[in-house]
Amino acid sequence: MESSAGLPEDLSDSTQRPDSDSEQRVYFVPYSWWRDAQDSVVGDSDSDRGKKGILCVASPAASAYGGPMKIINNIFNSDLVFNLRREDDAAQNGENGEVGVSGRDYALVPGEMWVQALRWHSDPKAAVKDGRSFSAAEDDKTDVYPLQLRLSVPREANLLGVRITKKDNAVESFKRACKIFSLESDMLRIWDFSGQTNLFFTNDKSKFPRDLQRQSDEILLELQVYGLSDSIKCREGKKDEMAMQHSTTGNSCGASVMMNGSAGSTHSNFIRSFWGTSCEAGSLGLTGLQNLGNTCFMNSSIQCLAHTPKLVDYFLGDYAREINKENPLGMDGEIALAFGDLLRKLWAPGATPVAPRTFKSKLARFAPQFNGFNQHDSQQELLAFLLDGLHEDLNRVKCKPYVEVKDGDDRPDEEVADEYWRNHLARNDSIIVDVCQGQYKSTLVCPVCQKVSVTFDPFMYLSLPLPSTMMRTMTLTVINTDGISKPSEHTINVPKHGKFEDLIRGLGVACSLGVDETFLVAEIYNNRIIRYLEEPADALSLIRDGDQLVAYRFMKNVEEVPLVVFMHQQMEQDMHGKLSSSWKPFGIPLVSRLCSSATGSDICNQYLKLVKPFEIPGKDSEAHVHNSQGTAPIEVTESEETAPPVSGGDVNLCYEIGAESLLDCEFQFYITDEKGIQKEKKIVMNEIVERKMPEHLYVAVCWPEKYVEQYDTRVLSSLPLVFKPGLFSKKPQETVSLYKCLEAFLKEEPLGPEDMWYCPGCKKHCQASKKLDLWRLPEILVIHLKRFSYSRFFKNKLETYVDFPVDNLDLSTYIAYTTGELSNRYMLYAVSNHFGSMGGGHYTAFVHHGGDRWYDFDDSHVSPVSQDKIKSAAAYVLFYRRVVEV
Repeated sequence: MESSAGLPEDLSDSTQRPDSDSEQRVYFVPYSWWRDAQDSVVGDSDSDRGKKGILCVASPAASAYGGPMKIINNIFNSDLVFNLRREDDAAQNGENGEVGVSGRDYALVPGEMWVQALRWHSDPKAAVKDGRSFSAAEDDKTDVYPLQLRLSVPREANLLGVRITKKDNAVESFKRACKIFSLESDMLRIWDFSGQTNLFFTNDKSKFPRDLQRQSDEILLELQVYGLSDSIKCREGKKDEMAMQHSTTGNSCGASVMMNGSAGSTHSNFIRSFWGTSCEAGSLGLTGLQNLGNTCFMNSSIQCLAHTPKLVDYFLGDYAREINKENPLGMDGEIALAFGDLLRKLWAPGATPVAPRTFKSKLARFAPQFNGFNQHDSQQELLAFLLDGLHEDLNRVKCKPYVEVKDGDDRPDEEVADEYWRNHLARNDSIIVDVCQGQYKSTLVCPVCQKVSVTFDPFMYLSLPLPSTMMRTMTLTVINTDGISKPSEHTINVPKHGKFEDLIRGLGVACSLGVDETFLVAEIYNNRIIRYLEEPADALSLIRDGDQLVAYRFMKNVEEVPLVVFMHQQMEQDMHGKLSSSWKPFGIPLVSRLCSSATGSDICNQYLKLVKPFEIPGKDSEAHVHNSQGTAPIEVTESEETAPPVSGGDVNLCYEIGAESLLDCEFQFYITDEKGIQKEKKIVMNEIVERKMPEHLYVAVCWPEKYVEQYDTRVLSSLPLVFKPGLFSKKPQETVSLYKCLEAFLKEEPLGPEDMWYCPGCKKHCQASKKLDLWRLPEILVIHLKRFSYSRFFKNKLETYVDFPVDNLDLSTYIAYTTGELSNRYMLYAVSNHFGSMGGGHYTAFVHHGGDRWYDFDDSHVSPVSQDKIKSAAAYVLFYRRVVEV
């Protein structure tokens, strides 16, 4: 451990100074990685074995903030802070065989021990035999990065405070530190074999470095972090396979991988024999990819492509002769060269995990969105870009001819489809087209003139929707605006991934909505309307279980009349139960529709009508509106000049005061804002109310205390959640067949408003109906499952379990045209998985490796996986290869 303030002299003297620069530092490494080397190289009698490590357990630092304030504090103070407590039990010496293997154990080792362990991991046999000099490889050096820590010594013994700041470290180093030292999962333990922290675990401040005392609380220290970017994980497994790999190098299969491009036929023989399992290829191709920082999305897709049979043949051959540097749509061949070089490294005998830095830098150069270390979509972003980039870099067409698209002119579909395909191949001819591209038939029909347009378009992959087979329970409160009925709750079942129109349809059935009636649905929060839900095509996923929704019931013939929103307020009580001079909101807002010429009297009478259902029987509510003598209530009649009466007892649009004058109303009405906070102007009874917004008028209604007792405000304030789960309720797993996904993709449906089609018959854009049919299938069929949905507000991931065939995907019944020459059956050979949520998560890949063997590629870690684990709700992109009929 290095310190910018200087180390204590006794610690420096007790440590032998290594010769090399790297050996003078202290390294922070995975404990299991260091322990494996020590157990193999160092004997029990060796003096080094006697070095006792200090076990420190990490724990959260005490914080003065809790609850929401803790979140706010983390936003504005993003330093990583935790404590290290020294454990003095026997386990600290590493004698307990069960410690240090959880993946959350790390070691602090001096440079000389790091070099020794590194040598053993690079060549175990040589490390045991002799003590010849050894220098770290470039890949190992680039896997080391510095991390600055600030240490403080609190009053409590055996405790050390640690703070890691963005100010002291690079952005990426700080992000990695947040992941390494996260205390939200398993226990985190650090074993110090460097002897550097021992002095800090003491209360005798006289022995502290003078610089530490001068800085009062903190000392700046530097660690060299190694092996925590996933580069070391799978080396443990690689050591056991090394002998097999060396022996494989000598046979014809292994040798073919190492040959240059002139041995293209040998490569083909190798891949064919490998997939046919007639050659023991050993661990060839079982090479991981290091995670360079949120690059698992890239690693997953690369591993799937790197195990695509004909692509492996091609890129292990003399592919460079087909690079097209003249293509303006290409990338000067750099993407193809970088991918080819990476694939050869992955298939090289004896390969250790590869760091795809060159490939990533080339990718970021031509697609800036891949710059940095953000997580991306493995299919919609990376795979689509990579396949298209490889195609353009390897396009055999140097000069693309102009091709005019001709109309079908009632010709046979077979003839038109072949013409489209020939035109496509005249401009696009590459290994990607040969292997991955198919063709589908697209039929558009104009809803006005019935004009039919048929085209035959190429595809590189199929993006299939996940049709929902599950329902969602939703509860809403329906409020009638007729002044007769109380609010009623309705619980309905709607498609889980349905649209808002499904909710309206189900709610209308539940409450017997008339053909001349409609709903205005709004979300209520803090006794006010925060949004209206009016778009029929909006996804129901925009409505959360914790929302509170109200459906106001109106007649359709008043939809164009301006809306009035009444928000209730009552006087607050102090801690002694006495009324104060301030007002607080309560209850559900009530709405009505009044014409723009409505007066204050109209508003008062309409509000009295809306709250009428909440009156408590037996209470005197006739005193709410007084005449000039203070006796009988005022009769309110509808003016003949106003809008005609509405059937069903719905709202009166305008009011005119009768013979008697309405002098006062004990409810006080104010024009307010949409939040009900600002009381802008008091509403006068006989004056026309001026509106700032013609569509909406927000009115704050101040309740006298006696009215609060005369009305059932409990009912007025009762509003359930959309869905309140039970204490132990568990959402069922939704399951759908891959064939159902394909049928949903191929079914006829109208285009959306954003995808209007220009009809050559009507000479205008229209929402045509569209139907897709599979026409020509590729040799390699890539199927993308559309798990991610995007809306105006947030992103969502579907956790649906898709039941897809592994050995026999039969598309015979789904293809519109077949010649019988090629098989329509496919076999799965790779899966790109996404685990976790939309905002982050983790990508892995399952790859078939001949016979019944499958392997899990998790960045640099490669391990066998049973075939029954291949199908899961994490499957995101499926890779199939055509089965050759015998």
